[in-house]
Amino acid sequence: MPALAHKRPRPGDKAIATRDKLRKSLLKWYDRNGRDLPWRLRSGKPDPYRVWLSEIMLQQTTVAAVGPYFAKFLAAWPDVESLAAAPRDDVLEAWAGLGYYSRARNLHAAAQALAAGGFPPDEVGWRELPGVGPYTAAAIAAIAYGEATNVVDGNVERVMARLYAVEAPLPGAKAELKAKAGALIADDRPGDWAQALMDLGATVCTPKSPKCKACPWIDDCAAYASGAPETYPRKIAKAERPERFGVAFRAERDSAIWLVRRPDKGLLGGMAALPTTEWRSEAWTRAEALKHAPAKAKWREAGAVRHVFTHFALTLEVYVADAAPKGEGWWGDARALPTVFKKAALVGRQ
Repeated sequence: MPALAHKRPRPGDKAIATRDKLRKSLLKWYDRNGRDLPWRLRSGKPDPYRVWLSEIMLQQTTVAAVGPYFAKFLAAWPDVESLAAAPRDDVLEAWAGLGYYSRARNLHAAAQALAAGGFPPDEVGWRELPGVGPYTAAAIAAIAYGEATNVVDGNVERVMARLYAVEAPLPGAKAELKAKAGALIADDRPGDWAQALMDLGATVCTPKSPKCKACPWIDDCAAYASGAPETYPRKIAKAERPERFGVAFRAERDSAIWLVRRPDKGLLGGMAALPTTEWRSEAWTRAEALKHAPAKAKWREAGAVRHVFTHFALTLEVYVADAAPKGEGWWGDARALPTVFKKAALVGRQ
């Protein structure tokens, strides 16, 4: 009888073993330490509407900021049909203060598409909807439908950069980091896996002062072994944020202020606002600014506010008058205003 041939490892066996080890330790950690969030279910079938709504709100926004808005939206519009039927201005008003206002316009447009055509069953289908990019589509598909997608946000990029001590700096390293995250994907618990990676980055593998001793991957982490995990991911120095200047006009009548609707296209598109000049790279003189006032009146300078957007910082001088503007607009209050205009509506008041 011939001797039995020695079993040689198949190509990739070591990589699969490493993947399975990392997955087992992280999912075990997640089961014990995963965050309890209003939109997260630990058991039962996830509601695609809640998953989609939360993922849109969480785009470039913290969990702490999203929580109250998520509850408010569910109270007002508990399902996609009610959100689709709501006036867009009501949705924009409810979104005020959460930032990145194109998300609110896209949310309403997508709700109408979902109410008419149903929820897509996979990542490809979600990519077709307004406001749903690669990350959001992958997250919804994994969490709501159990599709084994590659869900990569900033938290996951940071975890991968440290786990493998990737020397290439961001943003150029994004493709490499996504590929490394993709190599850890498996069919087992894809939704939990996506959320476990995000939770690890958000609560343990944090940008500054990572809590390495609490990390389930400490023994496998190349950045920890280097002695300087906080230096990953490597980054190219950011260019200085440009400064812009404008003037906002606060026309007052009794306790109301004059509001206008910003154009759909552009920053803060579709949101309620105070009338303003253009935002430009140099400060406005009083004579220049008054040419853009919404009414002829005795405008006084009440002060200035500064607000930092993603790509620039804005200083708004605020002019106030007891005036009666004409044209499109309405009398209202500051509650539904984006943060920068809410600041301008309050500056100089006792």
